[in-house]
Amino acid sequence: MEQIKKTKPSLLAKTPTGITGLDEITNGGLPKGRPTLICGSAGCGKTLMSMEFIVRGATEFNEPGVFMAFEEKADELTVNTLSLGFDLDKLVQEKKIRLDYVHIDRSEIEETGEYDLDGLFVRLSYAIDSIGAKRVVLDTIENLFSGLTNESIIRTELRRLFQWLKDKGVTAIITGERGKDTLTRQGLEEYVSDCVILLDHRVKHQISTRMLRIIKYRGSLHGTNEYPFLIDSDGISVLPVTSLSQGNEASSERVSTGVKSLDEMLDGQGFYRGSSILISGTAGTGKTSIATTFAAGACERGEKCIYFSFEESASQILRNTKSIGLDLEKHLQSGLLEICASRPTLYGLEMHLVDIHKRIKAFKPDTVIVDPITNLITIGSISEVKSMLIRLISFLQDQQVTVMFTALALNNIVQEQTDETISSLVDAWLLVRDIESNGERNRGMYIMKSRGMKHSNQVREFVITDNGLELVNVYLGPNGVLTGSAREEQMLQEHAGEVLKGHQMSAKDKEILRKRNILEAKIANLKAEFESVEDELNRVYTEEQIKKEAARKNREEITNRRRGLSSAEDPDENNIEE
Repeated sequence: MEQIKKTKPSLLAKTPTGITGLDEITNGGLPKGRPTLICGSAGCGKTLMSMEFIVRGATEFNEPGVFMAFEEKADELTVNTLSLGFDLDKLVQEKKIRLDYVHIDRSEIEETGEYDLDGLFVRLSYAIDSIGAKRVVLDTIENLFSGLTNESIIRTELRRLFQWLKDKGVTAIITGERGKDTLTRQGLEEYVSDCVILLDHRVKHQISTRMLRIIKYRGSLHGTNEYPFLIDSDGISVLPVTSLSQGNEASSERVSTGVKSLDEMLDGQGFYRGSSILISGTAGTGKTSIATTFAAGACERGEKCIYFSFEESASQILRNTKSIGLDLEKHLQSGLLEICASRPTLYGLEMHLVDIHKRIKAFKPDTVIVDPITNLITIGSISEVKSMLIRLISFLQDQQVTVMFTALALNNIVQEQTDETISSLVDAWLLVRDIESNGERNRGMYIMKSRGMKHSNQVREFVITDNGLELVNVYLGPNGVLTGSAREEQMLQEHAGEVLKGHQMSAKDKEILRKRNILEAKIANLKAEFESVEDELNRVYTEEQIKKEAARKNREEITNRRRGLSSAEDPDENNIEE
């Protein structure tokens, strides 16, 4: 029995588009040598995307391209694409691209009753051969069949067109307008195309969002989600973050918060690099001050930081931070800091995400600040904001970028929803709250969580000064933690008590010294009295001894006299003379 050898199937060859994010979604680009259909309603970006495909191919991949238009003339295309930074005239002169406009007259089609694309094939073949084109765009295909009602002819010519492009070996994009219940008006193009990309320009709550979805891709895996894309002065940017997975490495390096006393609460070292931090609290509690201090600290270390502000303009941030001793302007001038200020209603959530993604890719920061994320609730629900932040955090973690969010607590309900929904996404959560007592308002800071590190569970008073931020050590009074003037008053009272205690101790020391002196004087007097008595006793004893000696001598003298001997007539002396 003959054995059938199994061979590994070859991977589908692909042509990179050069469009930011699109090659990632398609796992390498569009099918090489095959036609791709880009469809969508008017104004969704079909022409711009296909034009960028041609321009990127000519400038980045050395693949000349032909752009054949059925609606816009060559000079109109040149003017329209200048807004994307594409100089089509220069590329045409360098023979890297060829622009061709084909006018289709509907009345002529209706009069003849017969229709084929042989003339188009001849013209298109000449354009391809003239520059050695590898890429072709036909924009838009509906104009080729305008006025025709015979579906059999349309189907036949469509198949001929797609097969002709395959035989020519060019990677082609064909644009088509979306039908009522179909992807295109004819409803046939999507079936004969090897790859179909649907563009959508939707408006929700008066805010527009552009979305891209790959309907099918023969012979290749591809992203199946909807992806937001942005059209700006740099062309089209597609955001593929919905395809990101949690496979990033966790860093053990620590970065300072910029506030020494806050670092001490975080095991003395600060946050982990590449982690996500949430600073939440009511208005006026100093969330932005913490964020700008964190940004300034990163710049002082020579790291790059990008600050996304949805509340204040760049000039307001620079002015306000000077009041706490921060000079962010020098970091702007040095290129270490970039401030991107915009209103939340400028884009939809997805478009904001694309814009943030694009700016981060271009600036390559070490630290990102988003202030505040709760302003995004005005253009989407909390669940939609959470979905956006999940993708943003995943992207930043993959890049090892540390991100700090601030969140405004508008009221108890919103605060609870924000805390429960958003705080679960981040690695560290700092809560700043108002502490009202003794008719004044003070700030207290809590570290609600900090994954993977020891952190203080104490409440610290958060003080904003002219020289920066400071966390005052916990001060316990008779009735608990004291803040503000109550803390100052208690400290003054205790200081006064220490002074009074010191004074009392000094008075006691003096009294003790005085009593000691008196005691020592008494001891000296007693000692003098003792010595006087001792001397008197010694004198009496001496006198008694003298008296005894005198009495003894007197007795001896009397005895001698009784014997008749005088002291001068010593019998011994007479014996010696003899």
